[in-house]
Amino acid sequence: MAAPTEHRTPDRPDAPSDADRSAPAPEEAGAVANPFEDLPHPHLELEPDGPHLSDFYAYAELLTDPELEHLRRLRSYLASDVAPVVDEAWASDSFPDQLIDGFAGLDLAGLPYGLSGWSDEPARRVFMGFVHAEIARVDASTNSFFGVHSGLAMGSIDACGTPEQRERWLPPMARMETIGAFGLTEPHGGSDVAGGMETTARCEGEEWVIDGHKRWIGNGTFADVIIIWARDVSEGEDGRAVRGFVVPRETEGLTTAKIEGKTSLRITQNADITLSGVRVPDENRLSGGKGTFADAGAVLRRTRGNASWACTGVQMASYELALSYALEREQFGRPIAGFQMVQDALVQMLGNTTASLGMAVRNAALIDAGGGSDAHSALAKQFCADRMRETVALGRQVVGGNGIIVGNGIARYFADAEALYSYEGTREMNTLIVGKAVTGHSAFVR
Repeated sequence: MAAPTEHRTPDRPDAPSDADRSAPAPEEAGAVANPFEDLPHPHLELEPDGPHLSDFYAYAELLTDPELEHLRRLRSYLASDVAPVVDEAWASDSFPDQLIDGFAGLDLAGLPYGLSGWSDEPARRVFMGFVHAEIARVDASTNSFFGVHSGLAMGSIDACGTPEQRERWLPPMARMETIGAFGLTEPHGGSDVAGGMETTARCEGEEWVIDGHKRWIGNGTFADVIIIWARDVSEGEDGRAVRGFVVPRETEGLTTAKIEGKTSLRITQNADITLSGVRVPDENRLSGGKGTFADAGAVLRRTRGNASWACTGVQMASYELALSYALEREQFGRPIAGFQMVQDALVQMLGNTTASLGMAVRNAALIDAGGGSDAHSALAKQFCADRMRETVALGRQVVGGNGIIVGNGIARYFADAEALYSYEGTREMNTLIVGKAVTGHSAFVR
């Protein structure tokens, strides 16, 4: 039996040839245009100087003029170099390597640490939050790449390293000459990795020998250095101490394997990492912290708030895509934007986005002022992720069947939201962090 796409010539003498069958029909007078070519296409406004429709309460006005100039340059780059390539990269499950040089040119990675040509003072959390939202608004995977490098990897060295270690590694990472990854999660340890970490490190003279496995490591396939967290099982230790190590990718005994078949954050290159007798010098041990899991926790406290900004950026895009489509798509003789149920969905999306942006801004402002807590960042992540899940679903609903096509934008955000919902602390874990803070009772159970 012939395949559905094949043309078979019937066995009769007057049947037209395959060439005749494939030839286009002569254009007839008054013929209508191809109905598939004039369908509305959801789109984001990528003008670098204009306000976003989703910033309904104009939160961006809280930024200073120099911060707005940084944001304008970022928006311009995202429009010219990132937006045109992400749909194809997402579909092919690949990372566009040229983005590394592009982001290096923006001089953003070192801003949180005062390592930028723009200023030697650390950037405000409020501003860096807008940076993450802007990137996630165009592509959540690209924001994950930037956040893992500039937040988790560089943040580990900044928070837990000595002054000498910070001087050694952070400047080239700020210039993005050295790309970082963060190895905490394990095959058997996600939310409970603090108490069940299986990767071990033992001291042998002036070296440490690391054995174990890490999973879901963003940037893991191409990072130059990976921050590996491991239990100290050296002689005389009780195995409860947790230490961080800067491990170069080419170190003997370290192997990486790309995780294939993802349906979310497909541009992000997540890896399984195996460490078999990996040896690093003691100078690669992050020795400026406490030597407990609290060191890794301190890094996560810094970055969990960034996840709320990523969730907000995804909502901004979803709302703007759905709105643009609703204004152009016609049914029953008029744009669907004029129908009550569509307006209800759009307003709910805008409300979710606005509430998330407000919470992300306030959480960052508290940290900038020297306040904030684990519970503040946990609530921001939990709430923004919850709202994001509803917002992307409503956006897909507004765009209808066309919303499942990757090239129409909303499908990519709909899929990527699932990974954002889980990483940087699941809803359940963040809920228990906040619950403990407000009640004084821990509901964590081992």
